[in-house]
Amino acid sequence: MAQLHQVLRDQLRSWLKIRQPRDMAPRGPKPRIGAVIFRGDVRMTVQAGLSDDLWQWLQDADWRELIFRPDRRRYREVPPSMVTRLIDAIPEYRARILAIAVSRAAYRPELRTGARHAR
Repeated sequence: MAQLHQVLRDQLRSWLKIRQPRDMAPRGPKPRIGAVIFRGDVRMTVQAGLSDDLWQWLQDADWRELIFRPDRRRYREVPPSMVTRLIDAIPEYRARILAIAVSRAAYRPELRTGARHAR
């Protein structure tokens, strides 16, 4: 029942044009390990080894730290193995590996209503 309420609420907000696209977040310092960064509908979790240079490169490609709480939007998640490959890549191959990582990103399975409340 709660999920139906949420769906109806979201549709009403869309019909009334209450939703506004988010502006690009400003550039920021390198996120901590475990933080989430995103671009569009794709996100990835920051792992150990993210260099300052790689973070600057990602910001140039419009990636930003996800700072909106609570964020109910659905994102495709980049697999952790691809994040590791991106971190370990030499700068010449970053764009190619990032493109592959984004193509392999998938939506996480939705939590059941009971599991959502157990968090």
